[in-house]
Amino acid sequence: MNHMIEQMIDRGDGIRLAARFQPGRGPTLMFLPGYMSDMSGTKAQHLLQWAAATGRQCLLMDYSGCGASEGAFEAGSIRRWAADAKAVVDALAPGPLIPIGSSMGGWIMLHLALAEPSRIHAMVGIAAAPDFTRWGLSLDANDVEALAHQGFTTRPSAYADSPYRYSRALIEDAETACLLDGPVALDMPVRLIHGTADADVPWHISQCLMVELRSADVQLALVKGGDHRLSSPSDLALLERTLTEFVP
Repeated sequence: MNHMIEQMIDRGDGIRLAARFQPGRGPTLMFLPGYMSDMSGTKAQHLLQWAAATGRQCLLMDYSGCGASEGAFEAGSIRRWAADAKAVVDALAPGPLIPIGSSMGGWIMLHLALAEPSRIHAMVGIAAAPDFTRWGLSLDANDVEALAHQGFTTRPSAYADSPYRYSRALIEDAETACLLDGPVALDMPVRLIHGTADADVPWHISQCLMVELRSADVQLALVKGGDHRLSSPSDLALLERTLTEFVP
């Protein structure tokens, strides 16, 4: 039976964050969406349904300014959204945690783990995109002008009808939130899944993360021909098998 609880969590400043909590056996599986995504996505919903069907504890959320959460999207940043995630976890599932970070969610996952590493049982990255503002978002003079005058710049997206917006707050915070230029001081087991045909996040980003993580227990699974979404039935089955290692 599905006992999922939907609620709004005040992060401490009056901004309320949308979350869905499925009680069950732990550690809590927590899905962290990608950029301009939310908990209505295919992977998040599949994870929630799988957890409900198998008695596992699961937590979904929307970052501030995204999905059903309150707040302005342009005020969001990697560390702001990581703090949002921590606020939701602290309110709903304060025990051991397995963050599952998709694309940008993989960057947020790392910051969430660095904030309280003792709580992290393991981590799973799906096409993880740490530091994407550094290697995937080159700014030209028009971008700099747009950031100065309207507070954001845009890029076409294959995943939405309207362009993706990149705010000054995000870009300025990212300069000091990047992690891949040195060792990432985390020691828990990490599993990384990446498609070889990912057109948005090259698979070598996951390879670089594997190298920089201090943990000795890191595995990278490359999916031949896999795209950025990694949401096909076989991709979702791989995610289930990966998680079963940590929550039998």
